[in-house]
Amino acid sequence: MTPVRTCGLVAVSVAAALLAMSSSSFAQNLKYKPISVKTPDGLTISAQEWGNPNGPEILFIHGFSQSHMSWMRQVNSDLAKDFRIITYDLRGHGNSDKPLDPAMYRNTKAWADEVQAVIDTAGLKRPVLVGWSYAGRVMSDYVTHKGTAKIAGINFVDASIKAIPEFVGDNLKNLPLMASEDMTTNIAATRVFVHGCFEKQPTAEDYEIMLAFNMMVPPKVREGLGGRPLDATEVMSKLKLPVLVTHGREDRNSKVGNAEYTAKTIPGAKLSIYDGIGHAPFYEDAARFNSELSAFVRAAASAN
Repeated sequence: MTPVRTCGLVAVSVAAALLAMSSSSFAQNLKYKPISVKTPDGLTISAQEWGNPNGPEILFIHGFSQSHMSWMRQVNSDLAKDFRIITYDLRGHGNSDKPLDPAMYRNTKAWADEVQAVIDTAGLKRPVLVGWSYAGRVMSDYVTHKGTAKIAGINFVDASIKAIPEFVGDNLKNLPLMASEDMTTNIAATRVFVHGCFEKQPTAEDYEIMLAFNMMVPPKVREGLGGRPLDATEVMSKLKLPVLVTHGREDRNSKVGNAEYTAKTIPGAKLSIYDGIGHAPFYEDAARFNSELSAFVRAAASAN
């Protein structure tokens, strides 16, 4: 067994154990239907169905080094009473397959195919895509390769459509260290990174769970995710469906200029800036986020 694989598997084992031992409300009393998704390139993706099976559809896509558990303040809220919600773990994350070959994370069509596979396997008709952070790339890949015929709208949550150097936040300096094969270095950088994603810090128990599922992502996966070019300006400038751009003003990963660029580029996009909030408005101000998302999804569903 190579050192690369050993480090990754040890981190995953430790993280899984921490999740299993957790007594936080973050992970308790949540009922979902597990969905196993097969991608065209042969990966098994772990997905989950929540909420009202007859409600308007929402597909949540998490960010770099995270998991479907990032959305616990959505699936465990009143949103679940009214909406059919699908979450999933991106390739390389959570309980999904974790190939160590960097090429599995560099193919833009593979990301688009993965989203489509989740939509098709879950039987979604026209969901609203809600994408956090790195998911801006994933949703851009989807629109580029698949178009918009099978989605009702998009919510960019502290997510970008173009990599603009001056809008990169200082918390991203931790990313190279998070890909380290040295476990001490990796964990230290991941701890700092997770804290840096919040202006209003999570509870101690929630932070432990977040750190655990972040550590389920092997170093080689994190390395493979990095360095991918992003400029979806042309395709997004022609978008003709409802778009909501949500962004925390105190975001240390992606500065607010990214949100302003996205809203300016996409015709008719609505911009919602959260003062005093960091990279995770869906957690830091879940009440406002859920209310705005609910209104947006209803409007998008009625418009289609």
